[in-house]
Amino acid sequence: MNKFLLRFMQTGAAIPFSAFIWLLAYAGFDQTFWMSSLYGFMGGGVMFFGLGSYMQRRFLEKNRLTMKEYKYIKRNLKEANVKINRIQKSLFSVRHIRSLKHRMELLRLVKNIQKLSNREPRRFFKAEQFYFSHLDSIMELSEKYAFLSSQPAKNRELEYSLQDTQDTLKDLTKIVEKDLNYMLEEDLDHLNFEIDVAKHSIKKRNEIPDETRRLK
Repeated sequence: MNKFLLRFMQTGAAIPFSAFIWLLAYAGFDQTFWMSSLYGFMGGGVMFFGLGSYMQRRFLEKNRLTMKEYKYIKRNLKEANVKINRIQKSLFSVRHIRSLKHRMELLRLVKNIQKLSNREPRRFFKAEQFYFSHLDSIMELSEKYAFLSSQPAKNRELEYSLQDTQDTLKDLTKIVEKDLNYMLEEDLDHLNFEIDVAKHSIKKRNEIPDETRRLK
């Protein structure tokens, strides 16, 4: 749920409703200015929090989540944001041009998984292995890679460690790609089904002779 958009909608509904209640109390029921202001403030508060509660309930129903599950997911996504920021900082600090493409691809996949989980929280459960295992490995290796590559003097052993870290990050990129594909599995199945239906319809349409189509 987009918190900024929710607050904007709540405020956009609460302010005119508050003004309406104030006007109703002041002009319609002959209340004093301050009493009308109090009623208007209370009315705006009811609208603000009521709409927020309604929107949150709708959001949870749409994503088939309980409040407990949603809080659990939000907490883990917040922790993941910290890890992703550390990964981004580490990967951008490495001055190795040849590995840049692989580093950017890894970061793109990681951010895509996070975006999907933020937009549709229920998908988080399909990416638990990513969040509780693979993300930590990427963070640790990225920071190790950044540290080793920043050393001014590089001997054979250090070069070997750098190459080994690069290769491991490449392997992790493939694993994270599988994590993302697993999250999208149902969407891909649905898309393939729709494609098969469309192809079948086109095939049936093409099998009808031109004369028959003209008669119709």
